[in-house]
Amino acid sequence: MKKGKTALISVSDKTGVVEFAKGLQRQNVRIISTGGSLKILQKAGIKAVSVESITGFPEVLGGRVKTLHPKIHAGILAMRNKKHLGELKKLGIDTIDIVVVNLYPFEESPSIENIDIGGVALLRAAAKNFKDILVVCDPNDYSCVIENIKKSKNDISFKKNLMAKAFRHTAYYDSVISNYFSEEKFPEKITVGLKKISSLRYGENPHQQSAIYQNSKLQTPNSNLKQLQGKELSYNNYIDLDSAFNLASEFKNPSCVIVKHCNPCGTASAKDIFTAYGNALVCDPVSAFGGIVAFNRAVDGKTAAEVIKTFTECIIAPFYSKDALKVFAAKRNLRVLVKSISRPDIRIPEVRSISDGVLVSDKDIKIYEKLKVVTEKKPTKQELESLEFAFTVAKWTKSNAIILVKGTQTVGVGAGQMSRIDALKIASIKMQSIFKFPNFPTSGSLVLASDAFFPFRDVVDESTKIGVTSIIQPGGSTRDADSISACNEHGISMVFTGLRHFRH
Repeated sequence: MKKGKTALISVSDKTGVVEFAKGLQRQNVRIISTGGSLKILQKAGIKAVSVESITGFPEVLGGRVKTLHPKIHAGILAMRNKKHLGELKKLGIDTIDIVVVNLYPFEESPSIENIDIGGVALLRAAAKNFKDILVVCDPNDYSCVIENIKKSKNDISFKKNLMAKAFRHTAYYDSVISNYFSEEKFPEKITVGLKKISSLRYGENPHQQSAIYQNSKLQTPNSNLKQLQGKELSYNNYIDLDSAFNLASEFKNPSCVIVKHCNPCGTASAKDIFTAYGNALVCDPVSAFGGIVAFNRAVDGKTAAEVIKTFTECIIAPFYSKDALKVFAAKRNLRVLVKSISRPDIRIPEVRSISDGVLVSDKDIKIYEKLKVVTEKKPTKQELESLEFAFTVAKWTKSNAIILVKGTQTVGVGAGQMSRIDALKIASIKMQSIFKFPNFPTSGSLVLASDAFFPFRDVVDESTKIGVTSIIQPGGSTRDADSISACNEHGISMVFTGLRHFRH
């Protein structure tokens, strides 16, 4: 029987493993290893023996079976009591005290052969017997494990933390595999694999702790969002940036979106980014103070110089010119982020926690089903363009929402109200307050968009008082006929989309 401790090392990620093994040997730890790990250790002059020499059984099936053997798992699972140790002695099995395993890289390279079986079994066995075993799945823990061994102290708290980490590691690994192969949208059981990117200063409010995690369904973690300068992003920054950039990405023409508290306070499409920013700002320059600005085109120096005239928390765009970055660099605290325009990843559902569970939903990736004119008056071509623009903005505005648009720029936004008529009143007040602003569009039709149907005709009646000439809404109310009749009375055109966009 052996004397001293024994470690089993079988790692896919070889980072730091040689130095770690040398540290173990300096503490008189015997090392067993497998395959590629064994070769690297022996090449480095470390006295490591093969698993085969312990089990008396060769690796088979091209390496699919290496460590799945009683002489390995019994050595790990045996509790250090008289009964178990006596049983091991009769069978000629030595205990294994340290299990160092990380798994085949399925996340980086999904394939059947990269589904680890033996490694997962080793980690779970060692974690189950954590009171007697040090289970190590993260190279970042190598140094603290060596220090623990040096102290020769049975630190249960330390071992328990390693155990919990091992179970999190295997649970995450299994979630990556199950989500990759799953074809069910809402299966009976869902596993969500989340990998921590970083801690945040605080959550939605300073008294709340927070962190950001990467969803395992994304194949290239965090590669599509990069911060180029500025202070650390906050919890609220991330939410607002996501909302602003998603809306900006909906448009084909150069566009700008200014968001405050997850609502667009100004949105515009134009012939160029500079004009789009100016037109978005005019909608609500007061609310734009301290907001998030998103662009769907590269930002040039001229636009950057205009943006920094108003205090802004964050700017996000697919690219920046050297001149633009030079302008932004003068504002050290300004957060500047780059992200490429891409279609929403429909594999990743919307997930929201409630007190008694979690709600899971498809992403809202459509704008409308089919435009249907339901009034006697037909919208003009220019009005139709404005209506589609307005309804797109409504999709990304908290319900109840009313959006007022001229051309392809918002001139009034009413968001997050308990009644739709109140949302219209707020949008109207916003518009009235900027009539005299230099960039306010004096020509063109004023159109209105609603994220959901009208339960009454009141919105139509009130909208005529501010000059609305055309309305777009989903339709579907039992009182649709009342709204249509009101439009016909006032000479307003109205279009149904057949699709609503509640946003809570």
